[in-house]
Amino acid sequence: MEKIYEKVKFHPIFRGLEQEEAMELLTLCQLRNYEKLNIIFHADKQREGLLLLLSGIAEVYVASANTSHREEVLEVVQAGEMIGFSSLADFLGVSKEGQTVEKIVEVRAIESVEALYVPFSVIAKRWGNQDLHDYLLAQVSVRLKDVYVSLAEQVRLARQFGESEAMVVRVQDLMSSPAISVTSKDTIKTVAEKMMNHRTSSVLVTDQDILTGIITEQDLISRVIANPKVDSNDTASEILTASPVTISRFAYYYDALSKLILNGVKHLPVVDEQKVVGVITLSDLLRKKNESMVKAIHRIELAEEESLPEIKQAIYGMVATLIHGKVPILHTLDVVTTLYDRLVRRCIEQAISNLKKQGLQTTHSFCFFQMGSSGRKEQFLLTDQDHFLVFEDGGNDSYFTSLSHEIVRLLGLAGYARCKGDMMASNPLWRGSVSQWQNRIHNWTLQSTNQNLLLAQNFFSYRFMYGNIELYEKFENTLKEELARGKIFYYRLTELERENQIPILEHPIRAIFRLERKQVDMKKEVLFPFHHSLQILSLLNGILSGTPVERIEKLVEKKILSEDFAKDIKLAFSGIMTVYVKQRWHQHERQEPITSTLQFSHLTSREKEELMLSLKTLRELQTVVFSYF
Repeated sequence: MEKIYEKVKFHPIFRGLEQEEAMELLTLCQLRNYEKLNIIFHADKQREGLLLLLSGIAEVYVASANTSHREEVLEVVQAGEMIGFSSLADFLGVSKEGQTVEKIVEVRAIESVEALYVPFSVIAKRWGNQDLHDYLLAQVSVRLKDVYVSLAEQVRLARQFGESEAMVVRVQDLMSSPAISVTSKDTIKTVAEKMMNHRTSSVLVTDQDILTGIITEQDLISRVIANPKVDSNDTASEILTASPVTISRFAYYYDALSKLILNGVKHLPVVDEQKVVGVITLSDLLRKKNESMVKAIHRIELAEEESLPEIKQAIYGMVATLIHGKVPILHTLDVVTTLYDRLVRRCIEQAISNLKKQGLQTTHSFCFFQMGSSGRKEQFLLTDQDHFLVFEDGGNDSYFTSLSHEIVRLLGLAGYARCKGDMMASNPLWRGSVSQWQNRIHNWTLQSTNQNLLLAQNFFSYRFMYGNIELYEKFENTLKEELARGKIFYYRLTELERENQIPILEHPIRAIFRLERKQVDMKKEVLFPFHHSLQILSLLNGILSGTPVERIEKLVEKKILSEDFAKDIKLAFSGIMTVYVKQRWHQHERQEPITSTLQFSHLTSREKEELMLSLKTLRELQTVVFSYF
């Protein structure tokens, strides 16, 4: 009991009491232990007291009567805090007479919890103490404010975005079943008849219940009607698309949406243990929710110069749906990046077309690359233009100068601001032949000044966007040859990172709020150092490009990172990006200045703990890089 006394003697319930008097009250309390996921307070059971957490973390949530619905976590409670305030009305005698026990919130442990159960009889004995009154009033007021804010936000989102569950429903709830199918030996005429009779835009091709392929209306048009060599009596095997992309019946809405967009298809066979159980289409998903997606795609594909400015808002509508639908952030960025990539490619195609109308053409191939957040597939708000262009040796620089300026102009119309540092293909320093680029990289590695290092850091976030694949491969091989001689270059990059180590928050969160830093710049202090460290480790091991997740996976393949550590890094990166993206997106929605500075006071208790773990993990990656030198 004395150990418990030492833990609680400064709490308002016991503060100011002589040890003997406090010990007497403690004999009326109970020490309780809960394992992870144990229910601490049930929703339909009357509380007879309050619970003071001595160690561990618990969460207060609203349980759904329908097990298919999500629970809503209202609050995370840590050591030193109390729960059970919802029953204070009974203690104070202000509950309605004859009222039955109502279902309220539940509380469960999210890690092992040690707690002191304080019956209301103990509270009654201390009720004359003003400090206890003030403490309970403050606690109840804070909880009431949090609940009102939470409810208001949920109502607002429900009104704005419709069904809150749309993004987390399963494919099996939306698919068409059974799927209309034919065999590979059926005639094309039979395929067309089945489509017409069942009013469907696709049929699956199955042989002995095994999926062989898929045939869509577009296949009939392009491979039959437009091809005089194909006869209606030919077999389905002649025109099917083999090995189509499939999805599990237990996958989520956003999984299906992502697969359709990332693979550029409109029909997904649904499988369960290799057996076809249905089919889901883009139309099925859009009937459920989110016409903004298809509108965005159509606007991009059909965009002319006059309509380019409209596309930005169409894509932003998609971003809002994914973020408010609580789709995992890396999945969200994949989907949104696909739309932005379509937009960039459309601008490039339009630029080539515009020059052709002016009589300007070239027979030399070229490649266009994105850098920065777009290169890393982290763009959700349109940022500055950040790109470069490579053309084959012997190419006419005057043509590619005109092309680069036209691309910059069209991207500007689409909503991309010009890069303040002029890191764009329209700048001769960010445009050139393979040989010219080879000389630039050679100069960066040979003369590793801070300026050249900064240029290299931005450059090596590149991602191939448009152009000739063979030229792209030649360009990368040239880079590898130059980097093989860059030991000093790697050393200088690493030294630069030693000066920008990711902060780690070793102290308990409460101490941080009182004594230590109150905020962190997520972009400059966390994401940039993380990206640069991962970049160095990748370059050292022959990995020149790729998103952070792709780089991590390649490093695992090369046995540079263990699978467990890689998993931790990806989890930490995802956590950091979730906080970063949500903050900046909400600032955008509220029309506030966009900032990457994160105030710790804006985070929930759980988010603070997760932030600490994420920063520590990313710092460990930096340590791995430093160990090379």
